[in-house]
Amino acid sequence: MRAKITYLVTAAVLVFYFVLVGSRGVMLIENGTVVTVTFGVAVLILPVIGLWFLWKNTQFVRRANALAAELDAEGALPVDELKRTPSGRIDRDSADEVFAKRRAETEASPDDWRCWFRLAVAYHDARDTPRARKAMQRAIALHDGKPAGA
Repeated sequence: MRAKITYLVTAAVLVFYFVLVGSRGVMLIENGTVVTVTFGVAVLILPVIGLWFLWKNTQFVRRANALAAELDAEGALPVDELKRTPSGRIDRDSADEVFAKRRAETEASPDDWRCWFRLAVAYHDARDTPRARKAMQRAIALHDGKPAGA
């Protein structure tokens, strides 16, 4: 729940910022000189890119959460079997062991979105966010019936 609140607050702040920047871009365009119109258009591009990025990330999070809910309903969510340090951080060797198990499971069933989901969690636990995201994107694509290479 805390992560959702943080995400919503961050998204709201970003949207406020995009509106603020966009209004400055419109003001520059309304000024009417060649230089201000050029700057105004350039300034308007930034919030458009930001809104697109925010939208795509929100879609990704919603789809990943939907997969997690489906796995939870099936009783197939990955069990937290990781050892932790006294401070609560995940032990690196433990994360590597679980990752090796999840990778082997995914290699055995490359078209099963459930395996890719669990692999994404293992990548995340091993602090490899880019690969975790790609594995989750693969899980989403497989769940949606898209080919494995999509």
